[in-house]
Amino acid sequence: MEFRYIYRGLGVGVLGGLLAFVFARIFAEPFIQDAIDYESGRDEAQSALDAAAGHHAGHEGAEVFSRSVQSNVGIGVGMAVFGLAIGGLFVVAYLVVSRRYPDVRPRVLACLLAAAGFVSLYLVPFAKYPANPPAVGHEETIGARSALYVTMVAVSVIAMGLAMVTGRWLAGRVGTWNASLLAAAVFLVLVAVAMGLLPAFGHLASNKAEYGNFATETPQPLQAPDGRIVYPGFPADVLFKFRFYSVISQLILWSTIALGFGALAERLAAAPARRAGAALAEPAATEPTPTPAG
Repeated sequence: MEFRYIYRGLGVGVLGGLLAFVFARIFAEPFIQDAIDYESGRDEAQSALDAAAGHHAGHEGAEVFSRSVQSNVGIGVGMAVFGLAIGGLFVVAYLVVSRRYPDVRPRVLACLLAAAGFVSLYLVPFAKYPANPPAVGHEETIGARSALYVTMVAVSVIAMGLAMVTGRWLAGRVGTWNASLLAAAVFLVLVAVAMGLLPAFGHLASNKAEYGNFATETPQPLQAPDGRIVYPGFPADVLFKFRFYSVISQLILWSTIALGFGALAERLAAAPARRAGAALAEPAATEPTPTPAG
């Protein structure tokens, strides 16, 4: 029985990943290209400044995969695999929680778990360390930034787990509604403390003149030795729209999992009752009608 839930959870996860990819390919991809164009232009301006100063930088190696392959096949496969992983984690959490709350409708439980997963696994870490397009972020801080993001995800998930335990413990004492509010308060306090303690990405960069915005590590205008601006800073509207569409893309993924798996789980849960009803009705339908005596 559990395998039927697992297969469906993996399936809706892949479907959600593909739908998120289609949305991102249409709406977010143009801003990724704008970021790449900005990076290329900035590199050319920096090379011109280096050449004027007598410094010659080495040439970068050729790309293994073309930009077209990366933006279509590469990202599509990556989003499908990501959706598969999220679907697997989701169905495991669903099976565990459904045993503790057997009276909750599968559709409702799936939506609640998906909302908790979206908030704890993506939205809260995004609020502290939002997604950046190419050209935003310093190469030397990639490892440290990845470690900080994973730490924020872990803290958010643990805080969500503690909040759920707190809400369940308080439900019998102060009522379900008040317990839910207190659990939400516990979650917000824990993640707020973690956000305050963890550093911003911009503090990791050694070149504060180039990456002066400590909140986003956004490249600042490129200046010549005499102070002239030879290349502008990273466009704020490109950064905002990329992040906005990134959130919508993840929302599509989690909504697909919630609605798709919820509907499938509802049918699986109702199947035994339908079979039992059919088994009870079958003998009555096939029982021979007694022949009157005489």
